[in-house]
Amino acid sequence: MKVLQLYRTYFPESQGGLEESIRQICLATGALGVEQRILTLARVSEPDVVPMPEGDVFRVPLQLEPASCSIGMSLIRAYREQTRWADVVHLHYPWPFADLVHVLSGTSTPVVLTYHSDIIRQRTLEKLYAPLRSVFFNRVSRFVATSPNYVESSPVLSAMSRPPDVIPLGLAPESYVAPSEQAMADVLTRFGEGFFLFVGVLRYYKGLHNLIQAAAISGLRVVIAGQGPEGGRLKKLAEDLRAHNVAFAGYVSDDVKQALFKRARAVVFPSSERSEAFGVTLLEGQLNRKPLISCDIGTGTSFVNRHGETGLVVPPNDPSALAEAMRALQASPDLAVAMGEAGRQRLDEVFSGKSVGKAYLNLYREMIET
Repeated sequence: MKVLQLYRTYFPESQGGLEESIRQICLATGALGVEQRILTLARVSEPDVVPMPEGDVFRVPLQLEPASCSIGMSLIRAYREQTRWADVVHLHYPWPFADLVHVLSGTSTPVVLTYHSDIIRQRTLEKLYAPLRSVFFNRVSRFVATSPNYVESSPVLSAMSRPPDVIPLGLAPESYVAPSEQAMADVLTRFGEGFFLFVGVLRYYKGLHNLIQAAAISGLRVVIAGQGPEGGRLKKLAEDLRAHNVAFAGYVSDDVKQALFKRARAVVFPSSERSEAFGVTLLEGQLNRKPLISCDIGTGTSFVNRHGETGLVVPPNDPSALAEAMRALQASPDLAVAMGEAGRQRLDEVFSGKSVGKAYLNLYREMIET
């Protein structure tokens, strides 16, 4: 079976939770005999192919990014060519340009759409885009949501005549390599240990301004790993608040990222908008047996992190509540350890790569046989 994954960004150019979720789907289904390819846009001058363990990554030039909607007109031709190869096309929403690409391609290859998030910020543009989305959705064979929470809270998903399938994101522990001794030593030298860790792209909906304010309130050490459009504003905020206990690690390698998880006391995921539909970083925290702190925004973050069991869930946009949760885990190491162990158990039982891979394999088969 051959499956084509389509999303606007991917490794090695971009590091984010959605990219990691696609990688995990490819690895999990690949272990079951599915051949995967990933088609994406990148800052390249000509189309190229990057071999990756999960599948070949076909990249075409990125031209524009209006309102965070990546556009590259050569994608239309590349998509048409790749869909001839594929038995199933797996698209990841939202990306309005992908809707247009699919409609213009005229392909008859069955399409599954994983619905990661509603369009939150670009409300006015969404109204203009809605007719195209309607045409596109009518050509999608199956829809997948990543949590029951999101199905209930999404006006788009809850209004569907046929409820979407629910397949959570997952992680295969064997796809992560233990950090090297050098990385562990470097992280210890730069950041110490027992800090509160955020890993991800620095975007507006991540709520990192609240985390910086919580760090200023609590005085506890925070490490923010990643880069993104909000980086400059966040660093200035930390300077203005004199939050010298906040360290910006910037882009980190997988080796250093794993060392950061090992050295951390807890993982903090302060996303404050519904654009954050799930949170792969939360799964990575559970993989490393770390307690989680997240915000209740009516999405999959509270499906992953169970309050009082695998971590603490606080109201969004409330730095004081965030600081209090951090203090609670700092003051009770035994509680932090117990929550971390409960999180790893939940990962193995609900979010394992094997179970997610089997679910998608069955879905792909159903689509081909229909």
